Amino acid sequence: MMMKTARISAGRGLSGKEQWVSSTSGAGEAALPRLRQVLGAGRFAVTAEISPPRGADTGPVRRKATLLRGWVDAVNITDNASAMVRLSSWAGSLAALAAGVEPIMQLTCRDRNRIALQSDLLSAAAMGIPNVLLMTGDHPRFGDHADATGVFDLDGTALLRAARAMRDERKLMSGRPLDPAPRWLLGAVASPAGPAAASVARLAAKVEAGAEFVQTQFVFDVPEFTAWLARAGDLGLLERCHILAGVGPVSSLRALSRLQDGLPGVVVPAGVERRLRGVPADKMAAEGRLLAAETIAQLKETPGLAGVHVMAIGDEGSIPGILRQAGLAHAH
Repeated sequence: MMMKTARISAGRGLSGKEQWVSSTSGAGEAALPRLRQVLGAGRFAVTAEISPPRGADTGPVRRKATLLRGWVDAVNITDNASAMVRLSSWAGSLAALAAGVEPIMQLTCRDRNRIALQSDLLSAAAMGIPNVLLMTGDHPRFGDHADATGVFDLDGTALLRAARAMRDERKLMSGRPLDPAPRWLLGAVASPAGPAAASVARLAAKVEAGAEFVQTQFVFDVPEFTAWLARAGDLGLLERCHILAGVGPVSSLRALSRLQDGLPGVVVPAGVERRLRGVPADKMAAEGRLLAAETIAQLKETPGLAGVHVMAIGDEGSIPGILRQAGLAHAH
């Protein structure tokens, strides 16, 4: 079976639309964002994730982004992840930009109706944020304001469809025109766990709606993930969308339990659990980092995979070492 990976030609998205022009560029100066450039060239992409602080200060984002600068092609800035109140993803994205790291601004449908969602998308483009990752979002009952009203006017797939129309058709959901239109790279998320047919069908719906790159939940079973990726390739999805496999270090037994019991779409194989539980508590963080590095090294050889998305929330400083152990040079 042959699988082809999606390509983005220089200055054009997968949709073949106009050349990206950053709002921060000078008159007539074209600037191709790094993630778009790396994916378009077929190089192995590396993204990471930063959760903004619970406080009125962008300093933590800037400091974490500085640790990752030169190692990753872009960094996700989460949007009140797990329905917990944090500094906004657009403020965190601007802080990452200021630190010299390209942001991927996450935007969820939980807290906003379609008016606010479209407004935030336009604002992100106007401020030079080149990538957005659109999600439905966790229900408020799982967060720190369990009595909050979840909006969910749209879901992640519908928001992708709306964002693509804003960019490619230059119009809002109301039909009113946009001038100028935004120019982001559109991303989504996927969970390879569970029945493969249903999971790939959900992925196909997001690609059809406009997703140009997709980051997956944590991958621990590389052969199973490879089979899932091959299934997506059989449907031609890898020619239309770039898949980045989610990877991250498991630093403690508490973190392991949360992955097993509290994070939908994650399956920790018995062999991985035995390995992590089989080391002394004070060695588990190091073992978790080694496991993540080994997983990345295996994934790098997987046909059709565009890259990895490294999630080490609260331990972002470990990411350069993990990438180094995985054989990825300080060249991103």
